[in-house]
Amino acid sequence: MTLTEAMNVRHSVRQYADKPLDGELISKLTQEINACNQESGLHIQLVANEPKAFNGFMAHYGKFSGVTNYIAMIGKKSPDLDEKCGYYGERLVLFLQQLGLNTCWVAMTYSKVKTAFVIDAGEKLCVVIALGYGQTQGIAHKSKPASMVMQAEGTIPEWFQRGIEAALLAPTAMNQQKFLLTQKGRQVTAKAQMGFYTKLDLGIVKYHFEIGAGKENFEWA
Repeated sequence: MTLTEAMNVRHSVRQYADKPLDGELISKLTQEINACNQESGLHIQLVANEPKAFNGFMAHYGKFSGVTNYIAMIGKKSPDLDEKCGYYGERLVLFLQQLGLNTCWVAMTYSKVKTAFVIDAGEKLCVVIALGYGQTQGIAHKSKPASMVMQAEGTIPEWFQRGIEAALLAPTAMNQQKFLLTQKGRQVTAKAQMGFYTKLDLGIVKYHFEIGAGKENFEWA
């Protein structure tokens, strides 16, 4: 499965089967997490076979069940932490989809189990990503018209149009899609608008846009 295919078939899943991750899957995921950490400077950690985080009232309120594995997106406190967590978290989400696993971004409806991961001095837990074998494959979210999330000068390049289509497939908090992508020549500007977790969403959107547009066709302004 290519990244483009993973992006098209991946949907949020909240109910998971009682099936543990095997050693080979954990090894592949750990390698990818290490690569993301080395590239980004984040402190992303895999938490496997830990049922407490999704066994409380908030998780049940959020309609989660069977979640015993998740990724903790942790990094040094900085103005760009949320965006960076979104970008590298979505890289992991699509990697997991390629491995045949399902995922869900979770910002609030879980319990922090302090013994499950390490937060060093100056760091914070930004968000977690539930993962496992979904009971379903989820359903596609509704999207805004492309015209509401983009601005372009003159004739719209094909690469920019592909990037916008990919960006609209990106998961965002409460499906708000509060972002704006502006094209001027080879330059693209990405801005988060007002709303919950929009900086995190922007990182996710930027990763999707890069896949759709092709990183060789443009530069971030």
